Formats: sequence, C-alpha cells, structure tokens
Amino acid sequence: GFNNLSQVSMARHIPSGQLVITRRLPCVSLCFHVQNEVLLSRLFRHQNLLTSRLVFSSCCQLWVLTPLMAYGSADTLLRTYFPDGMSESLIAYLLYGVLKALEYLHQMGYVHRGVKASHILLSGEGRVYLSGLHSVYSMMREGKRVRAVFDMPHHSPALLPWLSPELLRQDLHGYGVKSDIYSLGIVACELVSGRVPFQDMPPTQMLLQKLRGSHCCLLDVAPFPLGELGGLKVSRSGVDSGIGESVVTGSLTHSATAPPADRPQSPGPKNHSATLHNLVQLCLQQQPERRSDRLLFLLFVSSPILFFTYTDVGHGYYLLGKFSKFA
Repeated sequence: GFNNLSQVSMARHIPSGQLVITRRLPCVSLCFHVQNEVLLSRLFRHQNLLTSRLVFSSCCQLWVLTPLMAYGSADTLLRTYFPDGMSESLIAYLLYGVLKALEYLHQMGYVHRGVKASHILLSGEGRVYLSGLHSVYSMMREGKRVRAVFDMPHHSPALLPWLSPELLRQDLHGYGVKSDIYSLGIVACELVSGRVPFQDMPPTQMLLQKLRGSHCCLLDVAPFPLGELGGLKVSRSGVDSGIGESVVTGSLTHSATAPPADRPQSPGPKNHSATLHNLVQLCLQQQPERRSDRLLFLLFVSSPILFFTYTDVGHGYYLLGKFSKFA
C-alpha cells in the first residue's frame, strides 16, 4: 500500500478482541496522500466508508489500524470466484453500498476520484465499504463550495480506465462530483464482465476514445469459450449505447489471444436486464450534468431484478454464499 512504502499485516486488537489490518510506514516517507487519508479518517463517519480506527507513531513508524475485510475486495472476488462477472443481484448489493458512501462524501463537499473494484471491500458480516481515501479531494474553498476543481489525482496512470472524460480533459471547465458517477459506471461494467473497460488500450487511445464520447456497453454473452468473438452480440435490451466497435472489443483482446486451454468456460447466457443497461448508460453520459446519483437510487428501488433489502445482512450472506466457504 501507499506506493509500496508500507508493511501490511493482520493483528488482533486486544481491547476489543477483533482482528484488524495494520499498516506501518516510515515517518520520513510520509507524503501528502498518506496524510490526507489519515486526516479524513478522523473527519468521516459513515457505515459504508472504510476509515482508520486508530493511528499512532512508534519507533519512527506510523501505524494505521483498519478493520479486517474478510471477503477482500470486489476485484479479488472477480479474479478468484467470478472470472466471467457477477450476478446482477450481487452487483446491485455492491453498487448500492458504494452509492451510499459517495452520497455522503458529496454532501460533505468531497469528490472521491478513485472509485474502482479494488477499492470496494466486503467485511465478514457482508457490509460493503468504499476505501481509497488517499485520492479524495475537497471542493471547499475559503468556506464555500465550488462547482469545479482542477487537481489531477496522484498515481493517475493507474486510474485512467475509471477516470471521467472531464477530469482527463484538464480544461478550464474542471470537474465535480459527477466524475465519481462516471467511475461507478465503469465499475458496473467491470463487475458484469470481469474485465476493466479500456484497460487493454494504450493510454493515448484510451484518452481519445473517452474525449470523443465513446463509452462501454454491456454484452449479452451466449455460453461459449471466452475469446471467440463470433458468439458476441451487442445487447439491444431497450438501450442504444452508441459505442464504437473498437471499445467493445478492446477489453476482450487478451481473451481472444489466449490459448483455448486457458480460456474459462462461460457458465451460461448473460441476458442483462434493461435496468442494468439503463444504469450503465446513465452513469457514462458524456456530459456531467446528465449524470444523476438520485436517478440511480430510483433505478435500484424500482427494478424487480435489482431490488433487495440492503439492511438485511442475512441477504448479504446469501449473495456471498457462492464463495463464503472459501473465505
């Protein structure tokens, strides 16, 4: 963590008896984004934000204690248990928790700028947490909230596939909290397919595709070995995504060139619901003002496919049942 500056280990918090994750960093190597995460952890209090429980220094080292996330990140779950993508119910469960965390951050006057599957964590109780506070940026200036900011996130090359067009453009218009909604749409595509959109493209081509308005759509996949592009068709479940062919196939390049023996077998047809298509299209609008986090909540509570009771932790265990015995 922290650009390979920290040592991460698991420990038991003696006063509470709970398992925690400890990160140790040399005090001399502390940089801005480390200090930013530590300070924001003292400010934020939300059930879906992963913040530090305890921070202290000892022997020229900074110790940061955070709760143990027994199920790990959504990215780890994709690579380990869902190589062909998650079910819509599980995706809804994860994204709803992220939406609640983003709503809180935006109300507090902050933009996250680092929403991706590796920053979505699941606790042993099935609660969804959003991490990555080191990339959070304030939209408050002299006690007033501004409409746009212009700062580029640290380590932005690693975040390029998830960053919004207006953030990458770096022009006089700047960007705001709606850039997080775009990142959420990329995460939705990532959870559906098990692959990060734009990731197989060179950075320059990725930037041009985003600035031109090309974005990802969902593919309805028949049961066939991944990589055989002849079996793919762009879904028309009530939504026209307007995506170019280069972006559709860009995330499948690696699978197409893999040897047949290395290709995982798709478990069954993926006929994504119109609601999920609408959600992705709504998040990935080229114009930030056309993205609405409130409409996303309406999509979740109005769809019979994506409907669930988020406060029911038992339902979280049900959704995690496919891999809970391995955790």
